[in-house]
Amino acid sequence: MKHFIIVKFKDNVEVHNLVEPIKKLFKESLNINGIDRVEFYTSNVNMHNRYDLMIEMVLSREALEAFDNSEIHKKWKINYGEYIESKAIFDCD
Repeated sequence: MKHFIIVKFKDNVEVHNLVEPIKKLFKESLNINGIDRVEFYTSNVNMHNRYDLMIEMVLSREALEAFDNSEIHKKWKINYGEYIESKAIFDCD
């Protein structure tokens, strides 16, 4: 399945400073059994009504639960939650 995390950062956040550390963190999830791929997409348009970053994970349903309970996910929330204005989570086959 595919798991998408689509993020809009707060206006005062320098998005380009966060992308590489976020990539590094999420790439650690490849060590979780059942996570096959993690891809990152940054917006090429800087407009107020656009989201800034999309993370796509290809994983099994069991791996999604393991990721949600992982230290990686906890670090994501603790280290980056304060910079996020809004986010959308979308899962599909």
